[in-house]
Amino acid sequence: QVQLSESGGGLVQDGGSLRLSCAASGRIVSIGTMSWYRQAPGKQRELVASITDAGSTNYADSVKGRFTISRDNAKNTVYLQMDSLKPEDTAVYYCNAPVVVTTLPRLTKDCWGQGTQVTVSS
Repeated sequence: QVQLSESGGGLVQDGGSLRLSCAASGRIVSIGTMSWYRQAPGKQRELVASITDAGSTNYADSVKGRFTISRDNAKNTVYLQMDSLKPEDTAVYYCNAPVVVTTLPRLTKDCWGQGTQVTVSS
C-alpha cells in the first residue's frame, strides 16, 4: 500500500506565497516523475508542474516564473513553491506519481494524493 499525503494549502492574499508538500509512504521501490495537478470548481484537472527523478522540470505556461517544483528523493517528497499567487490559482491541488512497488514482477501503481485546497483572495 502506497500513500501520497499533501500539506501546505490554505488561504492567502493576492501576491502571496504558499509551499505545498507531498510525501509518499508505504511499500516503495522507486518513484518516477512526480507531478502537481490542480482542479478549480467547474473546470477539468490540469497539470501544473512535473519533475523527473533526475530533476528535469516542466511547467504549465500559466505558472512559469511563479511556481517552482522540487523533490527530495531521499524523503520521497515533492514540493511546489508558489509565489506571486493570483485569484485564478485558486483550486484543489493534487500530487501524482507512478510508484514501483515490486520488481519481480515489476508492478507500478499510479498514485494520487487526497488534494489540498489553495484559495487566493483578491
